[in-house]
Amino acid sequence: MVNLDERYHDYLINGKLIRMDGVSEKLIGYGWHCDGNEIKGYYLTTENYKLYYNNNQVYQYKELLKEKVNV
Repeated sequence: MVNLDERYHDYLINGKLIRMDGVSEKLIGYGWHCDGNEIKGYYLTTENYKLYYNNNQVYQYKELLKEKVNV
């Protein structure tokens, strides 16, 4: 299993950016996700998205955290 602290601590503490779909996002958190019985993978929370990965560190999908408002 991937050591999330070892892998993402530098992103979180030093403000390194995660690059996805040509856009850089600041990492604000990470953790494990499960189905109630077993750990299915981990997630990374950025300023706008929650990115899900499986236990093999393969990207699965993302969720939009908040709607962007055009002013």
